[in-house]
Amino acid sequence: MSFPYRLVATDLDGTLLRGDETVSERTREALVAATAAGAAHIVVTGRAVPWTRHILDDLGYQGLAVCGQGAQLYDAGSHRLLTSVTLDRQLAGLALSKIEAELGPVAMAASRDGLDGQVLVGPGYRVQEGPLPYVFLQDTAEMWTAPLNKVYIQHPDLDDDALATTARAAVGSLVDIVMAGPGVVEILPLGLSKATGLSLAARRLKVKAAETIAFGDMPNDIPMFAWAGHGVAMANAHRELKAVADETTTSNEEDGIAVVLERLLGA
Repeated sequence: MSFPYRLVATDLDGTLLRGDETVSERTREALVAATAAGAAHIVVTGRAVPWTRHILDDLGYQGLAVCGQGAQLYDAGSHRLLTSVTLDRQLAGLALSKIEAELGPVAMAASRDGLDGQVLVGPGYRVQEGPLPYVFLQDTAEMWTAPLNKVYIQHPDLDDDALATTARAAVGSLVDIVMAGPGVVEILPLGLSKATGLSLAARRLKVKAAETIAFGDMPNDIPMFAWAGHGVAMANAHRELKAVADETTTSNEEDGIAVVLERLLGA
């Protein structure tokens, strides 16, 4: 049995990575088998390059990666940023003011553009525990002094879904708002998504959408599923993603990617 896809697109957090930010040996072997069968593996993540590079290096990953929610196309083998889309800071500031007019003050963070772009965190913003580096800023005005890929927002009372829904309604068509994970609601350039970044990478690889299988767990993966020929949600996925997935596999802790790839490979 030949492998039916030419491209395997995987999200990182909650999908390829386990809770301890490692990739299981079983999943590594399944991806190696898929590539040996003629498919390319591409990581498609909301993380910007500086928060992704160490994981790719650990995997021995040499190919293209779509980072920053589709904003960055990164060549992991040569450690080069091939393309990068930045957020219009004036529009983002206007969007933020509209959100705060509707909801009251929000805590914010921002991801600076570039291979070594820092994540800047303002007062009150809750950073997830872990090894990812960030810089705390007492004055959030400093966040706007250099090009950004995205802005993160949190609300003291609203949960992620409610914040994303209300913020989206408040900003209209100025920017896009996505929920990318627990505590992670992002302001992005209008029209930017994992699908736009993945389609750009696929053109470089001369692969069509119909030849792509995609794995994910959060609402920010919905555009990627809409673009790809087949979308697989993890068991731990958000209900909105499961609703549009072609199938649901086991969780990221239970080798969900490997379960599907092994079946397709006839292993």
